[in-house]
Amino acid sequence: MGAELTVTFLGTGASWPTAERGLSAVAVKRGGEVILFDCGEGTQRQLQRSDLSYQQVSQIYLSHYHGDHCFGVPGLVKTMALNERDRPLWIYGPRGLHRMVDAWRKMGGWTKQYPIHVQELQPGDVVERDGYTVEVHDADHSVANLCYALQEPMRPGRFDKPKALGLGIPEGRMFGQLQRGQSVTLDDGRTVHPGDVLGPSRHGRRVVYSGDTQPCLGVMEAAHDADLFVCEASFTRDLVDRAREVKHMCAGEAAAIAAKAGVRRLALTHISPRYKDPAPVLEEAVEVFPDAVLAEDLMRLEVPFR
Repeated sequence: MGAELTVTFLGTGASWPTAERGLSAVAVKRGGEVILFDCGEGTQRQLQRSDLSYQQVSQIYLSHYHGDHCFGVPGLVKTMALNERDRPLWIYGPRGLHRMVDAWRKMGGWTKQYPIHVQELQPGDVVERDGYTVEVHDADHSVANLCYALQEPMRPGRFDKPKALGLGIPEGRMFGQLQRGQSVTLDDGRTVHPGDVLGPSRHGRRVVYSGDTQPCLGVMEAAHDADLFVCEASFTRDLVDRAREVKHMCAGEAAAIAAKAGVRRLALTHISPRYKDPAPVLEEAVEVFPDAVLAEDLMRLEVPFR
């Protein structure tokens, strides 16, 4: 059984906060670790309103440096220090991240500091973590913007216990070895290979976060075969000309990417403050991709194994 994987939408609005929606921040909890994708203003308060702990945040991935996606970083980092954090924190983002973090360091007075590692990324990079990777893909916005895909590795096939017992394998240590992909030798000299008692390999889970972007190949590639595709939906199709002008996505366009990419579930976020009633955003998407949901602040989605 793998680690639990959940996604909590800490902020689902665009441009500026409203009474209903905070600014962009998505928390992926995998086991005891929390990974933040973007960190808009007020993210630390949203964390406190959720069932997550900001001290569990191990990494922050920034898609770009517009304020509604990153102005929450200096306050969150300072609060961690004031609460005697000693675990390291990794901050990732596109080019220019070192300058941003240096400015935040001076502004925030990070005097009592735990280790903070800063790494600039570019499309094609892969961040290797314990039990998963984070792929970096290109997006198309008015400034450099990255799209991220959290990918777990393939898992061994299901263990066929009756078949194993029928082959004379005793319960215990050898069962575990076979499930870990190791061959075993029985007392009578026979060798049993994992393929003899395991079914076909199974896919790990894939969660994709678009950041801000208009439709583009990079986002399509990132979303391919995703279990959950978190995509911006700043506009409805009646404002497609405005969407192209500012390089954002319409809800129907996000849905079309999800359909073409073979996504299992689409979550629409980055909702413009113009939509006091966001129902038209979801309605436009489900016409194209029925398995779409409209993200709301503090909504939590589980990402199950297939």
